[in-house]
Amino acid sequence: MVHFPQEGLYQDVLRLVRMEGDIADIEIEGEIPAEMEGAFYRVHPDPQFAPKAGGGDQFFNGDGMVTMFRFHDGRVSMKQRYAKTDKWKLENAAGKALFGSYRNPRTDDPSVIGQHRGTANTNVLIHGKELLAMKEDSPCLVMDKASLETDGYTDWDGQLKLRTFGAHPKIDPETGNLCNISYASNGDLQRDAHYYEIDEQGNVVTRAEFEVPYYTMLHDFAIAGDYIVIPVSPYSSDPSVLEQDRPHFYYDRSLPTWLGVMRRDSDGSDMRWFKHEAGLCSCHVMNAFAEGTKVHLDTPASKIGSLPFFPDKDGAPFDPELAMTELVRITVDLASNEEVVESVTALGKAPGEFPRIDDRMAGEDYTHGWMITYDLEKPYNGPPGPFAGVINTLTHFNTKTGKEESWWCGPDGSLQEPCFVPRSADAPEGDGWLLALVDDHLRNYSDLCVFDACDVAKGPIARAKLPLRLRQGLHGNWADAGKLAA
Repeated sequence: MVHFPQEGLYQDVLRLVRMEGDIADIEIEGEIPAEMEGAFYRVHPDPQFAPKAGGGDQFFNGDGMVTMFRFHDGRVSMKQRYAKTDKWKLENAAGKALFGSYRNPRTDDPSVIGQHRGTANTNVLIHGKELLAMKEDSPCLVMDKASLETDGYTDWDGQLKLRTFGAHPKIDPETGNLCNISYASNGDLQRDAHYYEIDEQGNVVTRAEFEVPYYTMLHDFAIAGDYIVIPVSPYSSDPSVLEQDRPHFYYDRSLPTWLGVMRRDSDGSDMRWFKHEAGLCSCHVMNAFAEGTKVHLDTPASKIGSLPFFPDKDGAPFDPELAMTELVRITVDLASNEEVVESVTALGKAPGEFPRIDDRMAGEDYTHGWMITYDLEKPYNGPPGPFAGVINTLTHFNTKTGKEESWWCGPDGSLQEPCFVPRSADAPEGDGWLLALVDDHLRNYSDLCVFDACDVAKGPIARAKLPLRLRQGLHGNWADAGKLAA
């Protein structure tokens, strides 16, 4: 009999699902565009067993639950399966949790010491013939893109023997290469980092290694033409955190922010670190691009750590106002003799997170971006929980005109990360649809909503109405019919 702790991490807006299943033909309100032919994959953390420590765990420590929404002939079907990692299999066989706190192997049961602790709960993406399920503290998990059955961890036939694999890879629109980073692959709290590219046939075609200025959470990065751009925010950790079983990361206000830039075809020796002394913290990136000798990174950023579950190192209380993330453009000049950030300029007015673009524009100068934004003036009727009543609005940003258009989801729920779907492979940038799950916290249902990507303000043009509410997810991606058939 499973008993989860009676705390916010497992109830109300974060109530667990823990269900695998299929729905052949979801009820539709409105009309699904006939051109939408493909699948939307997304993942959420969903622990199969109560935490080993009995409480105080992290949301990010839950087992990955992968959902596939298949769009075909105006219909939508759904398939949901656990990402059956080594951790999931060992605990499933034991009938209880064996692995301890988030990113702290010292808290594990002796029977699993040395085993992979990954949960594959952060992102899912089709590359080549395979569906990849990822979490940045462990290797990459391969799943079948049709059945969602788990194949297991991969090292690409021995070409990429790294302990970790980043959860925010980018696809180069020209080559089709998967571009990614790994960090702390040499061991816990280490400063090593790696960049690599994998072609659609599974060959590792580029590889570089470098060190970051301090151990940190390298959660996301960007490609910018011939360069990669890596933001380093003042999250860090040390051995005392693991010894005392505290939250793995803390926010250290004494540390500067850095922006790393290097060529994608280098071995890592040309990495340049540009310093920014003033408080600046980012988690996810929208996009980056090069303009002459300058490189621009667009990202939601805050003045202090925006994640309340990773506390301030010095014990300062969480300040929601300083932690508010707003879309900014960080610029560095590669022709400069100074290793400092040139400028940080505001791109948007609406605060928010989970930025997305038309992925065909990755690494290029672009016009359209989308985020979940926070309209703090709107009412909220639902139960309490992390960010409840805050992630309530979907906003389209035009980076060229500065125009913003938004849609509020209503007082009873919240939104999950959006995903852009192009109308066709050669459609102009931004011509297509936006997918986003809208959760109703009062009635416990989720709708997968379809928006006109450049007119989100008019609201959903169609809803796939689920008979349950999916747990708050992290990230996901669209795959067109061609990728499903490959």
